[in-house]
This record gives sequence, C-alpha cells and structure tokens, in this order.
Amino acid sequence: MELPFGKYSTSAQKTPSIFILLILAVVVLGLIPLYHPLNWYSGGLRIRNPSEISPTYFPLEEQKIEFKEAEKCDVFSGKWIWNPDAPYYTNVTCTEIHDHQNCMKHGRPDSDYLKWRWKPNECELPIFNPFQFLDLVRNKSVAIVGDSVGRNQMQSLICLLSRVEYPVDISDNPDQSFKKYKYTTYNFTLAMYWSPFLISTKEVDADGPCHTGLYNLYLDEADEKWTTKIEGYDYIILNAGHWFARCSIYYVNNQRVGCRYCGIPNVTELPSTYAYQRAFKTTLKAINNLDNFKGVAILRTFAPSHYEGGNWNEGGDCAKTRPYGSNETALEDQSVEQYRIQVEEFEVAEKEGKMKGKRFRLMDTTRAMLMRPDGHPSKYGHWPNENVANDCVHWCLPGPIDSWSDFLFHMFKMEAIRSLEENLQ
Repeated sequence: MELPFGKYSTSAQKTPSIFILLILAVVVLGLIPLYHPLNWYSGGLRIRNPSEISPTYFPLEEQKIEFKEAEKCDVFSGKWIWNPDAPYYTNVTCTEIHDHQNCMKHGRPDSDYLKWRWKPNECELPIFNPFQFLDLVRNKSVAIVGDSVGRNQMQSLICLLSRVEYPVDISDNPDQSFKKYKYTTYNFTLAMYWSPFLISTKEVDADGPCHTGLYNLYLDEADEKWTTKIEGYDYIILNAGHWFARCSIYYVNNQRVGCRYCGIPNVTELPSTYAYQRAFKTTLKAINNLDNFKGVAILRTFAPSHYEGGNWNEGGDCAKTRPYGSNETALEDQSVEQYRIQVEEFEVAEKEGKMKGKRFRLMDTTRAMLMRPDGHPSKYGHWPNENVANDCVHWCLPGPIDSWSDFLFHMFKMEAIRSLEENLQ
C-alpha cells in the first residue's frame, strides 16, 4: 500500500532575489545540519567534549552525501541491519524506564536484540543524534496522545536525550497519566496525554466480561481531556490500537449501537474495527476543527504484538531473539484491517486539512515493528515469582522502539525544509 507522507519538491522557487534565498538557507540550515536524503550542508553539530560522553555514546560523524528529493525515499520501508554500536543508553544511565519495560533489570540474558538499526531500502536513515534533535526542537513543543505504547515512546525519547539533558517535570496534574516535561536549556516541552481510545470514554466496570474492564466508547465524541489542551503544541503524535480489543459498548449520538463481548442480551455484537475506524475519524476530524491549532499532527501507525502459543491471557509468549527478515512474516487479518483503517482515515483527514491549512503526517512504524518479535519484554518485564502475563505488546528499553526517534528526527527535519520552501515562495 502506497502511503502518503507529504510532498517536497526540489524544483527552483521564485524568490525576490538569490541573495534572500542564500541568507535564509544559511540561517536555517546552519542550525540544522541535514543528512540523507539531502546533500546540503555538513556543519553546525554542537557536541560536548568527548571526555564527557561515555565511550559507547560517541557523537555521530557528519558526512556529505548525494542530494535526493525527500519524496523519493520512503524511510518506513526497509529492513533491520546489524549495529554493533548500539545501545546508546542503558537502564543504568537512564532513570525514566518504566519498570515493566526494564528488561535488563529483570534479567533478560541475551543482548543481540539491542544491536539492530532500521535501514530504509532507498536511502540512509541517520541514527538519532540527541544534540541535533534538541537544537531542532528548540523553543518548540511535542505532545504524545494515546496509550501505554505512546508512553513507551516518550520514555525512549527521554532516555535517548539523556545524553544531553534531563527534563524537569512541570506537570500541573498529579495524575501520572498526564505528564509534561521541560528541557530548560532548549525551552523544549514534551508532554504525554493518556487517551487509549483517543475518543470520549467511560469505564463502567473495572472487571467486566473480559476481566480487563468494560468501557463505554462514545464513537462520535472527541476526548476533551486532550483536545482542549493541544492547540499550542508544535507537534502532536497520535497512537491507539491495542485497547480496542477490550470489552466495550459502542455509542453514537448517545445511543447504544452495539458492543464487543459485553455480554448484554439483545445488543448487537460488532467487531473492534467498527469502533476503531469511527474513533480515528472522530479524532482526526476534531483536530481539523481546532481553529487555533497551527502545528503538525502525526498519526503513528500501530505496532503489532507478537504473541505465539496463545493470547496474552492464555500463556502466549514472544521468545524469539532476532528480527524477522522482510519476507519472513506478514500482518495477520486483524492487523491488516487496523492498518488499512489508519491509512484510510489519515488520507481523508489530510485532504480535508489541506483546505484548512492543517498539516498531517503519517509515521508508519507498523512495517518496521512487525519484524521485531525479539524486542518485547516477554517474561522480563517482571520478576519470575510475580503472577504477571508475558508482555508481547510493549517494547524493552533500550530496544527497537528507539528507532522511532530516528523516524521522528527525520520527519522534523523534513518539516524544517518544507517551512524553508514555503518562506521562499
């Protein structure tokens, strides 16, 4: 499936003068050295004295490469290749790792799962550089909205940035589900808004037929707990997926239209994808209707789980210790449908958004993470004596999820280039 990512044209722009173009290029690109797919400029990397950095955390070398147009490289299509230099942090050097994703702490014996990086088929994807990233997001803000995999992503980013600076917790809410951090040196804000269904939701039974809770999902109502908070952000990253497998009752116009495993007589049983599509439609429409939101909305596609031998509550596990090759696995039917829905609703929102001056981008993590059955905590997200199910949904830290920051860094650089082009028109 061909995925929209936004276009970037390298054709000549009409400018008042070549002098203005050169001045703007020097100002912007002097602060943001750009790697593949742009052979543009190789200066400006700000690094600490090497003696201040752990030997395994050496700063990346800059390199001049051949210029290529951004749209010619789909960074989300590729394979995992060996990277002996990884990882770039550990559970000792980073204190922000959620205990259930702290695989090193809980005794995972192998380490090869740490030493892979994502290589796009058509270009290079530079390894995340925390110094450059923080320069790029100076005076900006990013909000991650979604479930615990979104929290997983945020903590990965914090750990990768810890080589440069730790943030200050400036949360104005004691609820741990809503966190806000500040990188004071860079005036960069990073926030997390908990909304596992993205839409308005109410838990009506903490146990329910599925023993994981029973939820009312209001499929045509946006979740105001986050939609009323994000208008001032430069970037929002949306994610949702795994919670839609839970027992739920579906409402439209405040009328019950069906459910998933609710056990209520005479209520139509509907597949989870019914709610999934409507939830994304409602969410993306809500963003398009935010008059004061001038940032970039990024839809991150879901990351598949890798249970084998049963579901999470049936003793299923994910014990593999290496990535799949590109031809060794494929999405299952349910995952294919979820992926299709996300891409389809993204395309609709992007088309509508262009007419309103909104910007939508797709961050396709599905294809890369499908190949990483080795990256989950499995039984190493808890101690052996704890009665906890194996976790094949979240990702070890450090681990494959760190590649999402490679994607994010690339996308932010592309936004800088788009902004430069628009200013030169």
